[in-house]
Amino acid sequence: MVNATNLFFQFLDSFAFIVLSAIGLAIIFGMMDVINLAHGEFIMIGAYGTTLAANAGVPLPVAIAVGVAVTMVVGLILERTIIKRLYERPLDSMVATWAVGLALTQGARIVFGNSLSSIGVPFGAITYGEFSYSMYRVLLSGVAALVLVGAYLVFTRTEFGVRARATIQDADTAQAMGVETDRMYTATFVIGSALAGLTGALYAPTMAIVPGMGSSFLVEAFVAVVTGGSSVLLGTTLAGGTLGSINALFSNLYGTFMGKIALLFVAVLILRFLPGGLSGVVTDLRERMERESV
Repeated sequence: MVNATNLFFQFLDSFAFIVLSAIGLAIIFGMMDVINLAHGEFIMIGAYGTTLAANAGVPLPVAIAVGVAVTMVVGLILERTIIKRLYERPLDSMVATWAVGLALTQGARIVFGNSLSSIGVPFGAITYGEFSYSMYRVLLSGVAALVLVGAYLVFTRTEFGVRARATIQDADTAQAMGVETDRMYTATFVIGSALAGLTGALYAPTMAIVPGMGSSFLVEAFVAVVTGGSSVLLGTTLAGGTLGSINALFSNLYGTFMGKIALLFVAVLILRFLPGGLSGVVTDLRERMERESV
């Protein structure tokens, strides 16, 4: 029998995990057409930076900022040295970022060993009857919502957002109108990297810190991006809500493994019957309503 409170908390947990895992990848892929297979390793870098800082005695909020900052620097270096040569070459970007991911994973293993000492989850647990749930993991759902709102405001309500979207839609025209497109690409990639680092930093207290930890985020991130459709922020939000609900329900009924299987099965159905993704349904509905109102 489904426990409604458990189901609610598991939905919040799944929603936060999917959204935070996918948002950085969605921005880089959706706005730059770069398929970043090193996304999981960027998340790993954020977790490592946070854990190392926290183990050195730095307060957790500052340690999280350190993890994000380290990932931003790594993202900037990679964009300037490798990624900038691969714009409009998605297959080449896949191979290159896959190789970068392998190098980052092995580099972490060589430098730090097979694992780091974990931080410990803050804030304790919410207890209800004979059940309990981590308060920290519940709070992550609020962070995920804030990240979505913040990204929306940055890309739709600021001059940077207008210039970034103009660059993505037509780089040549944007450059002719005075937009420094090279700088826009760099800034967008760094933002996506920072969001990946934030994901790793936030989940560092909840996971074993090992070099291959990024793979646990990568599959769900790609599934969310693909099922979300072409609209980066709307698609990520809808994918997080839809896939999070399915994952929470089946995990509650049949366990975590079946939750993952159900999530992937629903993703396949969405791709089969909704080729424009979840955001495509909303776009089609909006256009239909506009035509009927004319």
